[in-house]
Amino acid sequence: MIAKYRELFNTQFTEKKYQEFKNDIASDFNYLPTFRLGETPFFISKDLKNQLIEGCNDVIAFIKKNDFKSFTDKSLEINQKVPNEDEHTTFLAIDFGICEEDGVVIPKLIEVQGFPSLYNYQVNLYEKFKNHYPFLKELTPFITDVDQQEYMSILEDAICNNHPTENVILLEIEPEKQNTKIDFYYCQRDIGIPIVCVTELIKKGKQLYYKNDNGDEILIKRIYNRVIFDELDLRTDLKLDFNFSDDVDVEWAGHPNWFFRISKFILPFLKGKYFIETTLLSELKEIPEDLENYVLKPLFSFSGTGVIFHVTQADIEAVVEKELYILQKKVHYLPIVQSPDGKVKAEVRILCVWKKEDKSPTLLCNLVRLSRGEMIGVKFNKDKDWVGGTLGLFER
Repeated sequence: MIAKYRELFNTQFTEKKYQEFKNDIASDFNYLPTFRLGETPFFISKDLKNQLIEGCNDVIAFIKKNDFKSFTDKSLEINQKVPNEDEHTTFLAIDFGICEEDGVVIPKLIEVQGFPSLYNYQVNLYEKFKNHYPFLKELTPFITDVDQQEYMSILEDAICNNHPTENVILLEIEPEKQNTKIDFYYCQRDIGIPIVCVTELIKKGKQLYYKNDNGDEILIKRIYNRVIFDELDLRTDLKLDFNFSDDVDVEWAGHPNWFFRISKFILPFLKGKYFIETTLLSELKEIPEDLENYVLKPLFSFSGTGVIFHVTQADIEAVVEKELYILQKKVHYLPIVQSPDGKVKAEVRILCVWKKEDKSPTLLCNLVRLSRGEMIGVKFNKDKDWVGGTLGLFER
């Protein structure tokens, strides 16, 4: 069945239609994302979907272990610890490269993040694809048996936790300059919460406030956090009235500590058929002779920052804080998406939400990146090596 949809899409695709699709996205906010838009969805077979679910469940089982918090406390010793942490993460993004092993298609875990992704944008992207390819209504981006209305209800519950939307903010550093700002715009439009820069927070005792469009100070009861500490640490120019280490009377939709607990920090400890050989650099007994088969990654970076794909012995020896880096075996991405002029590699991010009262996260939606390059998730300059953001679609 998936082959049928691929043939249908490729037959209908034209550059003119692709431009109309991009114009449709741009029309919502008079803005086109700065990241490259993939021309096509990724059609995911039932077998691959089941593998992705199984791989996610293996990750979740590890995160749900009774000693997970004590085990990951070290990640907070290395980084800034934020007070009032909740019992579990609110958001979970699990990235799989679509690979080949022994001649068989298999997803391999590339990364896992206790941090929100493009939850609002992806569901709107599905609507845009359907506008231009109506047959895609037969498919769904949702992992579970939900529709768009149910999806948005789950997402709003997780972000707002029953608070009035004016008392919930999406927090970011200069949000208007972020590559992911289109997701912020959709979140504001579809859920109704304001977008606030960290420099706009007003601290009075243990309370935080922001100013609305009328200039009124509004109490903040819950923060949908999109701030990455990597970037915050570099922005010494920012004048802040609030520090994340302050003990303030707010709830977090995505408590910052989970960004560190659920990260590359746990990859060396995940074992199983969907996981890749990964070693903490401080635990590396000897440097492998075949370094061309490895990639060097910082533990807590975001969007591929600091990753060394063609790693050398000198690169490893140059790392001072070896407890902050991992050496990971490269995987063999399978060119799996048939485009009109060749095959393309894919990486699937499963987007999960873990509501406060639930025992486990709910697998909801997905994000897909397509690439002709060696490594997905890194920006390339050459057209032949483009990385494009898109959506995976499943049979109903």
